[in-house]
Parts: sequence; C-alpha cells; structure tokens
Amino acid sequence: MNLRFILIFPLIWISLSGFSGQARISGIVTDTDGIPLELASVQVEKSAVGAFTGEKGRYALNVPPTDSCVLVFSCLGYGKTKRIIPSVTGDMTVNVRLKKTDFELAAVTVTAKRQPSSMMESIRTDRNRLNVDATGGSIESLVVTAGMGVSSSNELSTQYSVRGGNYSENIVYVNGTEIYRPILIRSGQQEGLSFINPDLVDEVAFSSGGFEARYGDKMSSVLDVTYKKPERLEGGVTGSLLGGNVYIGNASGRFTQITGLRYKRGTTLLKTLDEKGDYNPTAIDLQTHMTYALTSKLNLSFLGNYSENTYDFIPANRETSFGTMDVPRKFEIAYDGAEKDKFRTLFGAATLKYNIAEHADVALQASAFQSTEQENYDIAGQYWLSNVMSENEKELTGTGSFLNHARNYLQTDVMSIALNGSFGFGQNTVRWSVAYQKEKNKDRIREWELQDSMGYSLPYNEETLRVYSNLFSKNDVASDRFSGYLQDTYRFRTEAGLFSITAGIRGSYWNFNREFIFSPRASLRFIPSRNENLVFRLATGIYYQAPFYKEFRTVVEDGYGNGIIYLNNRIKSQRSIHFVLGNDYKFNFDSRPFKFTSELYYKKMDNLVPYTVNNVRIDYYGSNVSYGYSAGIDMKLFGQFVPGTDSWLGFSLMEAKQYINGKKVPMPTDRLYNFTFYFTDYAPYIPDKRVQLNLRAIWAGGLPFSVPGGQYKYVKSIRTSSYRRIDIGMTYRLPDENDPSGDYSFWRYFRNVWVGIDVFNLFGIKNVSSYSWFADTGGIMYAVPDKLTGRQLNFKLVAEF
Repeated sequence: MNLRFILIFPLIWISLSGFSGQARISGIVTDTDGIPLELASVQVEKSAVGAFTGEKGRYALNVPPTDSCVLVFSCLGYGKTKRIIPSVTGDMTVNVRLKKTDFELAAVTVTAKRQPSSMMESIRTDRNRLNVDATGGSIESLVVTAGMGVSSSNELSTQYSVRGGNYSENIVYVNGTEIYRPILIRSGQQEGLSFINPDLVDEVAFSSGGFEARYGDKMSSVLDVTYKKPERLEGGVTGSLLGGNVYIGNASGRFTQITGLRYKRGTTLLKTLDEKGDYNPTAIDLQTHMTYALTSKLNLSFLGNYSENTYDFIPANRETSFGTMDVPRKFEIAYDGAEKDKFRTLFGAATLKYNIAEHADVALQASAFQSTEQENYDIAGQYWLSNVMSENEKELTGTGSFLNHARNYLQTDVMSIALNGSFGFGQNTVRWSVAYQKEKNKDRIREWELQDSMGYSLPYNEETLRVYSNLFSKNDVASDRFSGYLQDTYRFRTEAGLFSITAGIRGSYWNFNREFIFSPRASLRFIPSRNENLVFRLATGIYYQAPFYKEFRTVVEDGYGNGIIYLNNRIKSQRSIHFVLGNDYKFNFDSRPFKFTSELYYKKMDNLVPYTVNNVRIDYYGSNVSYGYSAGIDMKLFGQFVPGTDSWLGFSLMEAKQYINGKKVPMPTDRLYNFTFYFTDYAPYIPDKRVQLNLRAIWAGGLPFSVPGGQYKYVKSIRTSSYRRIDIGMTYRLPDENDPSGDYSFWRYFRNVWVGIDVFNLFGIKNVSSYSWFADTGGIMYAVPDKLTGRQLNFKLVAEF
C-alpha cells in the first residue's frame, strides 16, 4: 500500500457517501466545559438510525429528508438531551453539550477516569501544583498513586515500576513523540527534573498493561502526555525550597505558544541523608510548545526542550545505624574526594498535520534527541563497623578503606521521522503509522573500585595487587529501526449493551541484531444496558521490549576483576504476553460519588535479560537467559471521602518470578504488596475552601536483592525493609478582588494565589534504597543499608494568572 492510496482512500469513501440521496446531520458533543465526549450516542427518536461520537466528540449520520425529526443525545455519566429538527432538507450541523449526572466524579483537585474505548486511564491534573511531592510536583509522582499497579520506593526519583517491570519498561510520550531518559544515572540524588513539565500539561493518559498497538515496544506501561494549546493569555509562578517554575502561554490569531522554565536545587532535602557533605545539585529545564495554523486544514506544531542537570558533591562523613534490637550495629565512614556529574539533553519535534476531511487526517512528524552524560568522581573513604554495646560504648568488629574512581562518558543521538494518520467510517476509527529511527551511541566507561579490609586488598592475592572491580568500555554503534502499526476501533450497541473493540498489529525491524518483531493486540470493553454504572474490559496482546543501549551491553571478565563491556548483536527483544481482566463500578454512598476499579492480570515473559537494581541504576546481564511471569490484582477506590473533594486509595498484590538456569528466583521488582492513599480535605469553617489539606501515603513491600557473587541470580532470599512514607501539606488561598471583606485590587491580576507548607516524611522513617557490602575482621560481609531522606519542611508559593 503506497502513500498515494493512503491519502486518497478516505476521500473516496467520504465522497461516495454523498450520493445516497439523504440529508447529513453532523456535529460535536461536549460536556459543559467544552471537552469532547467519546462514545456519546446520537439516535433518531423512534428509529434505528444512530451513531456514536469519535474520540474528538464528532458524529455524523444520514437521515432521509423529512418534515421534522428528534435527535436524542446520551452518554454514560451524563444526562440525556433531545433536539428537535423542524425540517430536514439538507446537510446541517447540530452541536450539543451534555450535563454531568451525580455519578460523575467531580474534578475538584485531580480526577481519574477511564477513556470509553481504550485501556488508557485519563488522569486530570487541574491543581497538581498544590500536591505535596518531594520531587517538586511531577506528573510521575501523581501516576504512582493514581495509576493501577504502579509502585515507587524512592522519593528522590520520578521513576516507577509497573506490575513487576523495571523503570526501563515504561514508555513515555509527549505530543506523540517518545521520550528518553539518561542512562548513566545511579541515584535519585543525580536525577534532577523529569522531562514532563507539569505546568504545560493538558491531558495525561496512562495504562498499566493491555494497551493499544499504536503505543511502542515496551513490556510494562505507557504514559501519554499532551501539552496545552492556550486559548488566551495564561501563566503561573511556583516557588519553594526545592526550586521554582514559571510559565506563560498565549494565543494570537493562528499562533499559540506555551513556554515553561523550571529550576531545581533540592539541597535542603539531601541534607537529611545519612551521607553528610556539601551537596550542590542544580537542574534547569526550558521547554516550549508552539502551533501555527497555516490554513484551516494544515497545522504546524513544534516542541522544543533544553535541560541541564549538574550534581556536585563533596562528601564528608556518614553514620548509619542498622542491625536488630538484640544486636544493634553502627557503620561509620570518613570521606575524602569529590564527585562532579553533568547530564545535558536537547530535544526537538516538529509535526505537520493535514485534516483531509472531518474524520480523516494525516501527519508528518520529525524529531531529534541528544543526551550527553558525564560522570566523574574520585572518592576515598575509611570505614568502621561496630557492635553497639550501650549508648556510649561500641565494640569494633571491622575496619577498612576504599577508593572509587570513574571517568564515564556517554552520548546518545536518536533521530526519527514518522508518517501517521487516522480516518473514521461508520462506527470504526482506524489509526496507522510508519516510522524510521536512527540511533547512535558513543560509550566511554572507565571506572574501578579498590577495597581494603584489615590491611588486605580485596580480593586478596599474595602475588599481585588486585582491584575489587574494574569496568572498561570503548564502543561506538549506529543502528536503524523501522516500525509501523495498524489498528481499528469498532463500536456498536445491542440490547445487551455497548461494545467497543480495539484490535491492531504492530511490527518493527532492527538492523543491529537483524530481528523482526510482530505484536498483535486486542481489547474489548462492555457497558451493560441494565446497569450503565458498570464497565467490563478484557485485553490481551504480545508486547516486546526492543533492546536499547543498556540491554545489549554485556560485561566479560578476565578472571582478575577486570570487566570489559562488549555489545551483544545476538540480543533478542524480551517478550511479554498480557492478559488483563478488569471492571469499573460507579455508585453513590451518603449522597457522594465513588468509583471502584479492579484488574486481574497475568504476564507470561520469555527471552528475558536478567538485571540488578541498585538505587535507580539498572545493570543488565546482556543476554537472553531467563523466562518468567508476573501475576496479581490491583484495586482502587476513587471518590469524595470528604464532600466536595477527591481522594483515592489503592491496594495491590503481586508475584513476579523468573527462571535462571532452571532455578526459580524473584525478579528484582517482586513486590508482594503495595498500598497508596491520596487524601484531600478543607477547613470547614473557612469560606470558599481557602484552606486545603493534601496527604500522600505509600506503604510497599520490600524488594529482593543479591549477595556478592549472586548477581542476577538472587541466590539467597534477602529483601529490603518495607517502604513507608507519609507526606502532608496545607495551602491557603489568598483573598482576591471578589472577596467581600476588603479591598484587594492588587489580586485582580491573578486567578489564584496560594501559600503553603509541606512536611515531607511526616514520621521521619528513613527508608532503604539499596545496600552496600562491607567486611568485618573475620571476612564476613555485612549489608549496610543506604537510607533515603528524613523529615523536612518545605514552604511554597503558587500564583496563577
């Protein structure tokens, strides 16, 4: 099928419909806020003639010429509306707005709802700036509590795990373009800002599995973000002890733009770590999204980003208490040296979109991404291991020293071009795409670690001095990927209820390993006629994890502690087969709306590449040597726990296991349980809900980790302690010009001004991100916990205009 046929086919289809001799009624169905409603029913009263709206709320139906007819508009969660057409003699447009019923969750703060024809869950972010969040109000932190099956155990990082998958198995799109993360980052302290600027966000959609063929080759989840297209002048300023944001957007004729600048420090939060020293992290991010209507049907848009993250650290000392109540231990380090890291990202994407007809469009999209990462450190340390006998008495059980050195450099370039489109006919919506991507990686790794215990170098050798570990890499690689997909969504109604079926195929070829992967996917949604407050869904499909640079790096050791990184061109894509069964149920309790959502899932995985997780760094084995599965249940309750506000709580149970050399072992992300709670409230005796309370709680099971020599195998069943954290914040909205208590003419320039205070880690529980191993005088290795942040106050100011 060539490009000419793809462009002409929708026009032929549409033009043929014009010879039917019937009048055509079309229009858009929206809610009272003007948001298009998908799958709204448009029916000619007392007739079999009808149609459903598409994703943009548009509908069209053909009716025979008549003196008059009555159109009935309805949609799940909205009231029914009728429109009388006095005379049907030719084509006409009828637009309708539907009002929400009592079962619709109010969008007071953040509302989650599922899109009617897909496995994607929409997450509204109306007041994300007021959320209490140690990462500074990121979209990812919202996904951790609002998304199904999502967990996180590091408040310094925006990365998350979904249903037994690691961070690299989640795909992120912004305006239809895939977003990449830096590769060398080892800890949350280095991470800085995520790509997504929450001030610029218009829509957020998320799926934990069973997602459509139009989303790329990742095994776990998809986060699809759309940036705003302003209709008027708007802007905002946010400032706190963590940093600040500013953005401004406007529309002028055919041109719109929204631009945001973010700055993050986080020094005050890092000072609560056990590792003391001079922290100087700085992250800056500048983004812009511009659109221009060349004609009424031809539109050009551009998304640009520049970000730079530096992490300078001069460690001084560390003191960590661990062990048990019966045998308490203390670990102390005196440091010398420094670390200096720099991560810079450049990104640009341009899209030229042509609306061929009302239900048909085609777009050409080109993007370029470059990431430059530098990691440099020379850190020496002297450590002491002790048993704590009493408050003032310790028994020394081990001492030693170490020296860590790194000069690491990685440059990644990704350039892509894609042609995609969609067209609708009848109750079908078809999407398609073909794409080409060029990838280049320049890798220079030189890092080593020297360890000494009781005066002997580890590992001990009488003849020569050996380092504890040594890693070297000098690789340059360029490769090409070709991909495409075709999918169709078909909607129909029977006496039993409303059905929506989405089926598609996705394929790609990578010339580095000469592999072609083929990924069929399908989902079914059903809303029964007898109870439209129930929604059932079923999804299945094959999902591949196409290797990116980290996955096909393999380390070959020479027997002397030296590891050399080679690139494995025999690597294959990891594969996961998803089976997802879920439902939504809306109900009222005490005259307040609620929604209960549950999903059962099973993921069968093969061709897996084992890996270990240390803080947020993922190290892959570099070969497909294992297979496994992930299974569990996710449950979430959304609703107005307090009248007029939205809250939710979630609970998940999961098992994620893999088989390596015939032995069943837990995956590094095998988290038995995960509990999340997001709660909002307001002061009842203060008018207009001026004082608001936000609470965010996470309680998640511990993760497995390996002993030295058990890398990638988890030869012993050792788990970290559970992750427990509560953050709480309170905000006060300053009076505006409409306040009757006085003259506030200054505030006429602002829509809202909020001041607030946050308490991060309310109970001061220092969670564990990873473990470091050190030996005592007898050569026994001890796992010393690397603890995260403690309790910290944060003050913030939010202004919107």
